[in-house]
Amino acid sequence: MKHLCLQTLSIMIIRWIFRLIFKALGWKLKTEAIVGIKQSITIAAPHTANMDLPISKAAFDMMGLPLRFTVKKEWVQFPFKRIMLNLGAIAIDRTPKKPGDPRPSMVEAMANLFKENEIMHVMVTPEGTRSKRTEWKTGFWYTAKMANVPILLGYLDYKNKVAGIGKIIYPTDLETDMRTMMEFYKNITPCHPEKFSLDQRYI
Repeated sequence: MKHLCLQTLSIMIIRWIFRLIFKALGWKLKTEAIVGIKQSITIAAPHTANMDLPISKAAFDMMGLPLRFTVKKEWVQFPFKRIMLNLGAIAIDRTPKKPGDPRPSMVEAMANLFKENEIMHVMVTPEGTRSKRTEWKTGFWYTAKMANVPILLGYLDYKNKVAGIGKIIYPTDLETDMRTMMEFYKNITPCHPEKFSLDQRYI
């Protein structure tokens, strides 16, 4: 019990430090109304620097958005289980429900998480890396479509030092939705512009 309390206290301290960094660096919070949205896929972009993590984490905490991120199920087992869960990790288990059943895809496994959790917001970084890539991963869109949940366009604009949720998309058509996202993110300035690219397929 004592060990558990110390871990929880450590997480609280980390979150307090992230908020302190957010305010000390002069960042502001601006967001679309997300009250009443209990489930979502939330994009965190652009992602070009390590500093993105504490700033985005602080912003999402200040919005009251309990973001979670997916990991392999091995990471939520002893000895990492408690600290990973406190940080917001949620396990992806692609084990077939019955012997002989096909192994579910990553999209199916993630969509199932929304069926099992009434309140859940999953953070994704579709660029997949802090290095420049000209095509984004689109699994997040298929997950949102299958789970029937909205996609929140989270952003960090380093030019204006503004963070938040800039747009809410309810998935309809991949190309249309991706073009809408590219149109939004083209006006957002990352920490390292040379490391960021929109998905060139949808420009």
